[in-house]
Amino acid sequence: MINRLTSCLRKATTLLVLSGVAFLAGCDTLLDIEAPSRVPAGFLEDPANAQLLLTSAVADFECAFSEYIAAGGLIGDELADGQLAARMWPYDRRSVDPSDNVYSTFTCNDSDPGVYQTLSTARAIADRALEIVQEPTGAATAAAYAGYSYLLLGEGMCSAAADGGPELSTTELFRLAEGRFTTAISDGAPEIANMARVGRARTRLNLGDQAGALTDAQGVPEGFEKVAEYNAASFRSSNRIWTLNNRDERVSVEREFWDVDDPRVPVVDIGRAAGSDDSTPLWVQMKYPTQSSSIPIATWEEAQLIIAEVVGGQAAVEIINGLRTRAGADPVSATTDAEIRELLIRERQIELWLESHHLNDMNRFGLDFTPAAGTPFQEGSAAKGGFYGSVTCLPLPRVERENNPNIS
Repeated sequence: MINRLTSCLRKATTLLVLSGVAFLAGCDTLLDIEAPSRVPAGFLEDPANAQLLLTSAVADFECAFSEYIAAGGLIGDELADGQLAARMWPYDRRSVDPSDNVYSTFTCNDSDPGVYQTLSTARAIADRALEIVQEPTGAATAAAYAGYSYLLLGEGMCSAAADGGPELSTTELFRLAEGRFTTAISDGAPEIANMARVGRARTRLNLGDQAGALTDAQGVPEGFEKVAEYNAASFRSSNRIWTLNNRDERVSVEREFWDVDDPRVPVVDIGRAAGSDDSTPLWVQMKYPTQSSSIPIATWEEAQLIIAEVVGGQAAVEIINGLRTRAGADPVSATTDAEIRELLIRERQIELWLESHHLNDMNRFGLDFTPAAGTPFQEGSAAKGGFYGSVTCLPLPRVERENNPNIS
């Protein structure tokens, strides 16, 4: 019995707490675990299983991260829907309703990218690992991944809940992320501490703490990169951007990124429509060229852009041109504050393309989502029904609101 449960845990077991009810996921169905009532309640509390739980926490986050980038890319105009099946239309159409189950309850085993359950799972299991892992470096790792889970919940959701608790605002989610990152910086080995520094700098920008964000970003060493790892072992462990765009042709690169002419936005015009709807022009990204391509979570380049945003002026232009030179792109110029701001926003779009940032940047900088709300929803010549909406953050799911006694 325990061996069977352990096998499921090794396949990136997830512990999701919604409405105060804890359950195991990560296997194809709950029937994969025989007689769950006979599993000793202390199994996940035993420090002897801490490393297994920590490994699961990392795997669960990496899954959720890839899913979030896909969903956020559709909402935030990095990706375009290219299928006739309507389940993902609310993302691209910006019409997500609290009753929609794709964003709220879909897991990493589902064909469409979920957000709330996948990130809540990653958050819950990382927080649990933080509580029981006794070795400081391992605990710091759990704290860093919990921090990123809270951060993405704050950037993608309008509000959220944790462990059956009350509804949390984005500010409250960012504060929880900041606390987890602080723990990781204090106790983590250099790789985890620097991952957390980038995460805390990003979080502090969201909180309006520019001085704190600057200090954190300046502490990140040149060349640093922490990535999420993917592989071809299963659908769950694959890079979801590649799966949805390159393999299944269910999404295309959004038109804004077709002709960027920058090596950091490698795209290919396939010269035909997406196979799923036979209408949307199919452009594929090559930033992640295989099912096993890793995705950056935290980088020195991101830290440099945070520094540029805070210091502004010609110092920001110099930082941006330094990044462009490293990437093999031509230098740019700007003089006025408005020009520098526009340059910074565009550089973030390019440098951090398909890395989880653009949706939050659109909200943070007050950018226009296109087409405007009220425009008929269509791609190419195929009218898909309905109209573009005004959803720019995902609402608290109805399933959470109706089943969580601490949310009115």
